[in-house]
Amino acid sequence: MARVRALLNSLFPTARRAPGGPRKPVEVRRQHNIFEAAATYVTGCVEDDQDRIDEAVTWVSPEALSFGLNELACRAVIALARERDEPPETVARSLLGLPPV
Repeated sequence: MARVRALLNSLFPTARRAPGGPRKPVEVRRQHNIFEAAATYVTGCVEDDQDRIDEAVTWVSPEALSFGLNELACRAVIALARERDEPPETVARSLLGLPPV
């Protein structure tokens, strides 16, 4: 219902305010997806930016953020493995400071 009202107000601005009256800006809240949340969260962690971390965790559910972080980690390890011409397990263990198997 609120979306319909906002749409009608944007189409017919004179119906919602007096002529010449001040017009309030409409705040549009953008929806973020799990991959944006994961990228922002990780960037915040790397840069030690608690505000960015706090913002990212409000964008999606904890489960969705966890999935996004897992997907980001997998893609990063695959990209580094290809770049280094090494197996993904070797790269993952190296990034975590674990000894090779």
